[in-house]
Amino acid sequence: MYLPRQFEEARSEVLHALIRDHPLGTLVTSTSSGLEANHLPFELDSATGILHAHVARANPVWHAHDAALDALVVFQGPAAYISPSMYATKQEHGKVVPTYNYIVVHVYGRLRAVDDPDRVRALLERLTDRFEASRTMQWKLADAPADYIDKLLTQIVGIELEVSRMVGKWKVSQNQPEANRASVEHGLRETGGDVQVAMADAVARGR
Repeated sequence: MYLPRQFEEARSEVLHALIRDHPLGTLVTSTSSGLEANHLPFELDSATGILHAHVARANPVWHAHDAALDALVVFQGPAAYISPSMYATKQEHGKVVPTYNYIVVHVYGRLRAVDDPDRVRALLERLTDRFEASRTMQWKLADAPADYIDKLLTQIVGIELEVSRMVGKWKVSQNQPEANRASVEHGLRETGGDVQVAMADAVARGR
């Protein structure tokens, strides 16, 4: 990933927070037929530095990847189009062009399978509890019939990625003068929408 210094984010607590807030990652692996991409919700164990997920047993990703090479998981945060009309300097000299602001984290590490029903069940419980936490009527794994869950566990496999490095890119108008950063923040808030407001917050934190 091309990473100009002004866009680099290396603080582990910031990278971990992005993964927690945007857990759907794109897992890219190298196979005998080329690169493969799978989209999976991940759980990051910050203490061990391991990403956890699960896949259908029928999905070859858990055994067909090249175990000698690192896999890559890409997590994407908010992203927003930045119109030249948002720049304060447009009125001064007109030397502005469109761009896109975005936040991403790339995670690298070796991928391994976890074909253990007890460990996979524990992962499913953690993921379910996490995603259900904000709901008034929370669903638990135990709400489903035990034999149904037992059968399900035979049809999925856990995967783990032991993180070797993380790279964060926060492209949030840091390369613009202060006047443009302020006007971009204002323009995004005026546009409205959850993603635009999230990017406006990121622009504000970046200046």
